[in-house]
Amino acid sequence: MRKRSKYRPKHVLLNPVGFVLENISPVASHASFMLDLKIKNHGAMDSLTKGKAKHTDIDMLISMVNMTEAFSRLGFGKDYSDVVRDGLQALRDVGKRGAATGNFVLKAHEMNALNTVMELHDAQMDVVTLKDMDAAIALVREEYRLRKMTPIVEKNT
Repeated sequence: MRKRSKYRPKHVLLNPVGFVLENISPVASHASFMLDLKIKNHGAMDSLTKGKAKHTDIDMLISMVNMTEAFSRLGFGKDYSDVVRDGLQALRDVGKRGAATGNFVLKAHEMNALNTVMELHDAQMDVVTLKDMDAAIALVREEYRLRKMTPIVEKNT
């Protein structure tokens, strides 16, 4: 059997100028993408407020709050770190109750915190560029890889 080579060819950009221009364009300029994302986020929040949320809806909200926190760390909405913290705590509380009972139900202060985080996320998405979004996704993936994220349900071992 042959030894695997460490050489990995790099991706060749066919249009480097177009790549750079695409990276500095705002995410809001991609209307179809933004509309799909907002429908998914607000649909998940709607099903949570009605008490019909499934695990996929909670996963969607977790992804939304993680991106909001990453944008905040990158400097978009740094002043609203308390809003992000309250939203994360509300989502953790809902997740713990949902994991224990199998039914995701919101309390009033949790609904208020999650609605505020969703407003912040929508505002951030209006001002960030694709490059900023890539950096935020990389930050979230790195946190996940290093296991720095706080799990919703603690495992007893």
